[in-house]
Amino acid sequence: MKKFVSFLLAGVILAVSPVLASAHVTVAPTESTTGAWETYTVKVPVEKESATVKVVVKVPTGVSFQSYEPVPGWNVVVNKADSTVTWTATNGGIQKGQFQRFSFVAQNPEKIGKIEWNAYQYYQDGSIVEWTGNEDADYPHATTAISKAVSDSATDSHGKKATTEKSQSSENSSSPSVMQWVSLSIAVLALIIAIWTFAVKRRK
Repeated sequence: MKKFVSFLLAGVILAVSPVLASAHVTVAPTESTTGAWETYTVKVPVEKESATVKVVVKVPTGVSFQSYEPVPGWNVVVNKADSTVTWTATNGGIQKGQFQRFSFVAQNPEKIGKIEWNAYQYYQDGSIVEWTGNEDADYPHATTAISKAVSDSATDSHGKKATTEKSQSSENSSSPSVMQWVSLSIAVLALIIAIWTFAVKRRK
């Protein structure tokens, strides 16, 4: 019986892991090309009891920030001196169980490689979550892999290669699917039943 419970616990952990990962601050797309004028979208979820009232994103070296999409209820400050973009809530901010998207246009570097998006999430209770670690850290930064642009890529009004269609698909892939939530629910229910059965047998 103990082995069975341990097996169920392992299943719950596996089911929960992708859902928990989706709670990270992410930047889409995760892949783009050199020199492209890309539309990037920062997705900020809230898992704490306190609301998120400010988000700061550090623009990676070699990336040229161009413009941002206005978001109702948020003020935006672009500081080119320290390469940061700051969104500050003018109302209640992002509440627990909610998320907010912030989009902007930037030009990618001409060099291939991986760019890192360090982000800082400010909560109403005064706490700050720094999304600056590597991919294995508790609070990893988002990354975008920059590959060599191909000659037949679609171009935008600047004449540069654009990959905006990847933005939505990459972002959607970072969100937990229905199947993940179903798997999580089944695993948790099975664990509860197993524990209850084990407790009943011990009483007998």
